[in-house]
Amino acid sequence: MTLAESRGIKGPTEREAEAEEVKEGAHPGPLEYVKIGLILAVITAVEVGIYYIEAIEDVLVPILIVLSAIKFTLVVLWFMHLRFDSRLFSWLLAGGLMLAGILMVIVLSTLGGRLV
Repeated sequence: MTLAESRGIKGPTEREAEAEEVKEGAHPGPLEYVKIGLILAVITAVEVGIYYIEAIEDVLVPILIVLSAIKFTLVVLWFMHLRFDSRLFSWLLAGGLMLAGILMVIVLSTLGGRLV
């Protein structure tokens, strides 16, 4: 008899054990992290390449902001495991980012920034 049995504590049922295995299996393996790292490297190379194209000088900043937002999203979803957490955390992050972006646009337009 184990200590848990003597105290009347039951272990996980078969169904609970299977659900836990599925939950653990949902996380990506090392190869998937390497793929995400390569995608991030490619996006960074595109950012560096775009910087040296003089023809798109007028839209350079918005393009770099979008590419940086894509990289940020990938890092948060995969390396910070937000993709595997509750949807509430995703909504809180997205809401906070939207509020910060709106605030940035308001402040820049109030101060006469050229981004808006």
